Amino acid sequence: MTHDDRERVLDYPLPRPAALEPPTEWAELHRRCPIARVKLPSGDEALLLTRYDDVKQVLSDPRFTRSLSADDAAQISDPEGGLFNNEMSEAMPDDAEGHQRWRRMVTKWFTTKRMRMLAPGIEAMAERLVDEMVERGRPADLKAAVGFPLPVWVICDMLGVPDSDRDLFSHWSDTMLNLTRYTRAETRAAQAEFTAYMTGHIAAKRAEPGEDILSALITASDSAGQRMPDATLVATGQGLLVAGHETTSNMIGKMVAMLLVDRRRWERLLADRSLIRSAVEEVLRYDANLGLGMPRYTSEAVEVADTVLPGGTTFICDMSAANRDENAFTGADDMDLTRSPNPHLTFGAGPHSCLGQPLARTELQIVLDVLLRKLPSLDLAVPAGDLRRVEGLVVGGLTELPVRW
Repeated sequence: MTHDDRERVLDYPLPRPAALEPPTEWAELHRRCPIARVKLPSGDEALLLTRYDDVKQVLSDPRFTRSLSADDAAQISDPEGGLFNNEMSEAMPDDAEGHQRWRRMVTKWFTTKRMRMLAPGIEAMAERLVDEMVERGRPADLKAAVGFPLPVWVICDMLGVPDSDRDLFSHWSDTMLNLTRYTRAETRAAQAEFTAYMTGHIAAKRAEPGEDILSALITASDSAGQRMPDATLVATGQGLLVAGHETTSNMIGKMVAMLLVDRRRWERLLADRSLIRSAVEEVLRYDANLGLGMPRYTSEAVEVADTVLPGGTTFICDMSAANRDENAFTGADDMDLTRSPNPHLTFGAGPHSCLGQPLARTELQIVLDVLLRKLPSLDLAVPAGDLRRVEGLVVGGLTELPVRW
C-alpha cells in the first residue's frame, strides 16, 4: 500500500455505476488497499475492509464489538439514532456471555426443523401473491407484489402482530435503517412510535399469550435462569421485525433481477430446478448491493491485514466486497449457479452472524421455486440499466422491479 493509498479518503458508501453492478473501486481495493480510509455520511472517518479474510476475521473476533456508543467510535450517520446507535441497540446485551444467552433463546425459533414446519404456509402465501399479481395484469412491480408482502406476512405471523400494520412497520424500519433519507426529528419520532407500539404489543401478549415468539420469550428463562427484561423484549421484537422483512424483501427483488438480467440463468433453472438451493446461495454471494456492511469498533490495539491499528478504531466490514474477492472465490465476478462450496459472508460470521438466515434462505428458495413453476416466461419489463437502487438506507435494494410474463 502506497503513501497515497493511506492518505486518500473515499466517500462511503461507494457509488455504483448501475443498480446491480459493484463499485469500480473494489478491484483496486482488493489488490492494493486492504484497509482504506472512508468518510461516512456523518462526516466521521472509519476504516473499510474489503478482503474476504480480513472481513471474516473482524466479524468473528470478539474484540471487535457492535457497540458504537463509545466516545471515540465513528458515528455512521446524522441524524442520531438508526440501527447502530439507538435505544434498541442499547437494550440488547452486548457482552459476549449475555449475547449468547439471548441468542440461544431466540435461535430456537429459527431452526431448520421449524423452517420445514413453516414452509407449506410460506409456499401457499407466495402462490397467492403471484396469482394476485397476475390477475392485476402486466407489467407489474414484483417487489411490491411479492417481495415486500411475503416476508412481512411471515415475520408478523411469527411475532403475533397483524400484518395489516405493514405500512407502519415499513416506515419504522426505514427510519431505523436511515443513513441520509430522514431528518433527526423524523427518526426520533418514528422510533418513539415503534417502541410504544411494541411495548403495547408485549403487554397484550403478557395478558393473553399466543403461539408466537414474543409470547414464549415473555415467560422463558435463559441458561442463567434469568428472564428477558422488558426493554430487551421490545428491542428483540423490533429487531426481528426490521431484519425479518426489510432485508429479505430487498433480496427477493435483487435475486429475481440478477437471474433475469442474463436470461440464460433463468433458463438454466427452468431446465434444472434442483439448482434452486445452490442458485440462492450464489445470488446471496454475487449481490453487489448488500448495503453499508457491518460496522465494528475496537477499544484495544489489534492487527488486521498485517497492520497494527490503535484502539478506538471503527471498521466497516463490506461483506459484498469480500464475496467478490478472487482469493476466496474462483471466478468471483462470475455468477455460477452450481458453485459449491459457497462460504459467502452475506449473513456475517462469528457470534453475531444473522440468526434469521434459515428463514431468509427458506423464503428465497420458495419464492424462486414458485416463480419458476408459475411464471416460466417471467422477464424484466425495463432494461437492466433503468433499475434504480434504494438510496439513503443502511440496506441495499431496488426501489421496484418491473416485470412481464
